[in-house]
Amino acid sequence: MTDTSGLSRRGLLGAVAGATAATALSTPAWAAEDQRPGAVRPPALDKYDRQIVQGISSDRALQHLKVLSEQIGPRIGGTVSEKRAADYLAGQLDRFGYRTRLEPFPVADKFTAQIGDPRKLLPDDICWQAGAAPGGKLNVTVQGPARDVGPATAPVWPADVAGAVVLADDTAAARPGFVAEAAARGAVAVILLPADQAFPRRASAFSPSGLTDAPIPVIGVAQVQKRLLREALAVVTSLPLSIGTTAHRGLISNNVIGERRGKGSNAPIVMVSGHYDTVIGAPGANDDGSGTVLTLELARVLAKLPTEATLRFALWGSEEQGLIGSRYHVAQLAQDQRDRYRAVFQNDMVATSWDPAIVYWLLSFDGLANTATDAVRAAGQRLGYDAQMVGPVTRGASDHQSFQEVGIAAANFSWRGESSPALLEPPYHSPEDTIAKNVSLERLKVSMELIGTAAYAVARRR
Repeated sequence: MTDTSGLSRRGLLGAVAGATAATALSTPAWAAEDQRPGAVRPPALDKYDRQIVQGISSDRALQHLKVLSEQIGPRIGGTVSEKRAADYLAGQLDRFGYRTRLEPFPVADKFTAQIGDPRKLLPDDICWQAGAAPGGKLNVTVQGPARDVGPATAPVWPADVAGAVVLADDTAAARPGFVAEAAARGAVAVILLPADQAFPRRASAFSPSGLTDAPIPVIGVAQVQKRLLREALAVVTSLPLSIGTTAHRGLISNNVIGERRGKGSNAPIVMVSGHYDTVIGAPGANDDGSGTVLTLELARVLAKLPTEATLRFALWGSEEQGLIGSRYHVAQLAQDQRDRYRAVFQNDMVATSWDPAIVYWLLSFDGLANTATDAVRAAGQRLGYDAQMVGPVTRGASDHQSFQEVGIAAANFSWRGESSPALLEPPYHSPEDTIAKNVSLERLKVSMELIGTAAYAVARRR
């Protein structure tokens, strides 16, 4: 049963079948009994594990990921793009036979920008969305030649600033004065360039604060966009740009939840989840398109398998704004509902292709083992992945935290660097978080097998 409010969730149902092969990745091909890439030994699977691993399709997961990260793109909490993704996800859960609903909640206004390149000189394999200053000119599109004036604290103004799009290295303290001077000199827009972060971090796009009623658009780009803009300016005599800004107000974000009831009205609950929203300027292929498509594919595989427990599959909205969607959901749960939860398997960034991300982390908000971490640890042992699994380790910052804060057994599972779960891939939260630049289908498939076999084992228990 589906809540049918809002945009039609059926509009993108044909998109999976119609997803093109623009992103060519080799499909992992291993049999149930084969040793997996990176595993220390061949698997020792029971008959229930085999039902899961033989049912999983990396191709299906990839097709969902193409819809989310390539056809829809950045899915900013509460915006039309996030709602489009929510409707798509709900439509898929409908098709699998789940009782599906959208769970709406209000979120803060958002301010985005789009950089256009009329001469097609900039690379088109990254996202060119940026953040817009709420105190700048909004809901407009302007165009002009790019002019780089260097640091905003000490700009070198060329003679032809009038009618230009001005680029400058951003400093928050200098921002109001610099923007005012750029506007006074006749600039049509300002692009603020972030300071580079230490490797492997790269600065994300941002909505510049500290401005009031600036008469021109002011936008904040990501580190990779900054580099590409300056590289282009170094080799061409003319780089015209268009800058469009949009204010998104009165926003409603949504959680997407599909349920198949277990045996009895008080059956325990097992949940698999991910968040489907992104930060501004990021297509979100790995963060967290990967966890979202893992959840969808396991929902498909588990749809017809018998379980004692109620199965819930949740895709959280507005995680990137501070776990807003999952915290809203948990706040609505009566205590008798909370008491029924046996485990929540949260999946956030489960498919990066970054070579150093060789550890599969079991992340618990309190750092302690629970039903979710124990089940995934056991699944890893059956699949031969003992050596690559670390944890449980104390870490929140994803939707498992919302459940653990009220005493529900939950954990987050993710591929990250070997020295720390804070060591995330360079495309994290950037325009380069694309399928081509940041997704490994092998890691995605291993993640689906680990979570699928673990969740099914917990859901079968009496």
